[in-house]
Amino acid sequence: MDSFYISSAVLDLHIIHEILQENKKLELSEEARVNIEKSRNYLNEKIKNNNLPIYGINTGFGSLCNVKISTENLTHLQENLVMSHACGTGDVVAKPIIKLMLLLKIQSLSYGNSGVALETVNRLIELYNNDILPVIFEQGSLGASGDLAPLAHLALPLIGEGEVYFEGERISAAELLKKFGWTPLKLQSKEGLALLNGTQFMSAHGIYALLECYKLSYLADLVGAISIDAFNCNMSPYDELVHMVRPHRGQVKTAERIREFLADSEIAKIEKDSVQDPYSFRCIPQVHGATKDTISFVRKTFKTEINSVTDNPNIFIEADKIISGGNFHGQPLALALDYLAIAMSELGNISERRTYQMVSGLRGLPNFLVENPGLNSGFMIPQYTAASIVSQNKQYATPSSTDSIVSSNGQEDHVSMGANGATKLLKVVENINTILAIELFNASQALYFREPLKTSNKLAEIITKFREVVPIIKEDQVMSIHIQEAKRFLKEFKMDEKSLQD
Repeated sequence: MDSFYISSAVLDLHIIHEILQENKKLELSEEARVNIEKSRNYLNEKIKNNNLPIYGINTGFGSLCNVKISTENLTHLQENLVMSHACGTGDVVAKPIIKLMLLLKIQSLSYGNSGVALETVNRLIELYNNDILPVIFEQGSLGASGDLAPLAHLALPLIGEGEVYFEGERISAAELLKKFGWTPLKLQSKEGLALLNGTQFMSAHGIYALLECYKLSYLADLVGAISIDAFNCNMSPYDELVHMVRPHRGQVKTAERIREFLADSEIAKIEKDSVQDPYSFRCIPQVHGATKDTISFVRKTFKTEINSVTDNPNIFIEADKIISGGNFHGQPLALALDYLAIAMSELGNISERRTYQMVSGLRGLPNFLVENPGLNSGFMIPQYTAASIVSQNKQYATPSSTDSIVSSNGQEDHVSMGANGATKLLKVVENINTILAIELFNASQALYFREPLKTSNKLAEIITKFREVVPIIKEDQVMSIHIQEAKRFLKEFKMDEKSLQD
C-alpha cells in the first residue's frame, strides 16, 4: 500500500480524496522530521535560558495568561490543559471526519512552527495508520482559540485518557495503549496547547462537506436534466450563446453539462407547445452555477486553511521569535461554511420546485404522476416531504458566524461560532441528497408517461439502473421505502473523479 508523505507539499481536495479512497498510510518526510525536531530543540533552549513568561509555554491559558508556571510543573500543566478542555457533548462525530481531523492536525504540526516533540506527531500518525479514532463530540467549540473541546478529545488518547474506536469497538484509551504496548506520552511544554489550538474540527467538517458538495452539484445537474425531459422543456435556455454573454464559470459549466446529458434525447428535440418553461427549469444554469461558484470559493478558503499553522503561539526559529497571535480564530472558515450551507440549500430549493411542477398535472402529465388519480394519491406526498426538508434547510442556512459570545473572563471576547456552522452544514448536505432523491423518483415516473419517446442514451442508462431498485408506481404504495432506495442509489452513484477538478 502506498504512503503519503507529510511535508510542505500543498494539500488539496483531490489529494485528500485520493488518500482516503486508497486508504494510504501516512509518513513524515525527512523535511517534516527536521522541521519538527528543530522547533522542539529551539523551544527547549528558550525555556532553559529564559525566565520570562511566554504565553502557553510557562504560563496559564486564556484569562490565566499572566500566571507563571514553574519549570517542574510544565508537563503537568499540559496534561491538565488537555483533560480540563475535554468538555465535548452532544452527538459523536462521524468516523470519516475524525480521520480527517487526525490528518489535518498532523499536517499543521509538521511545519515546525508549533514546538511539539517528534514522538507526539509519530503517535498521531500511528493512530491514523491503525485506524484508531478518538471519540469526539459535536458540541463544545466556539470556533476561536481553536476548536478547543473537540481537539482535546482528539488528544486525550495520547496521554491514556478518553475513548477510541478500534476494530469496530468503542474502548478506553487505556485499554488501547495496553493492546499496542504503548506508554502514555508525557507532554512537554507547549505541546498540549499545540494539540488543542487549531481549526481542525471546522476544517475536517468543511473538507468532508466539500467532497459531498461536488458530488451533489453534479447530481443536481444530472437529476435536473432528467426532469427537463420529464417536463418536456425547451432546450434553448441551455444554448452556449446565452451563457457566453454572462460567463460566470459555474453557469457556463452547468449549461454545458445539461447539453451533454441531453445531447441525443428524442424528447429534447421535438417541437414544444410551450414557448417558455418555469424558472426552476429554465434557470438551472444560473442557480446551479452560482452554487458551483460558491463551492469553488469555499474550496480555496479551505485549501489555504489546511496548509496553514493554526495553533498558538507560533515559533519562528530564523527570526528568533515566539509570537502569540490569533491564527486559531475560525472566522474565515465560519463565513465560508455559512456561505456553503446557503448555496447548497438553494440546490434543494429549486429541486423541490421542479418536483412540484411535475406533479401538478401540466404538460400532458397526469395529476400526481399516477394513473387513476383520486383513487390513488400517487406522488402527492413525496413533494410535501421535499417541501418540509427545504424549509428545514432554510433554518439551517441561518448563519452561525453572525453570533459571538464572550468567554474566558473577557479575554476571548469575539469568537467565530464556525464549529456550529460546520455541524449544521452537514445536515444541509444530507438533506440535499434526500431532496434530489425525491426529484429523481418523480422524474423517473414522469418519463414513463413520455414513452415511446426516449430520453438520451446516457440518461436512459441511469434510469434503467434506477428502476431496478425503484419501480414505476402503478397503484399507491408505501412511498418512504422507495425514497430510501432512491437516496441509497444517489449515495452509491459513481461520478467521474475529474469532477473534483471542475
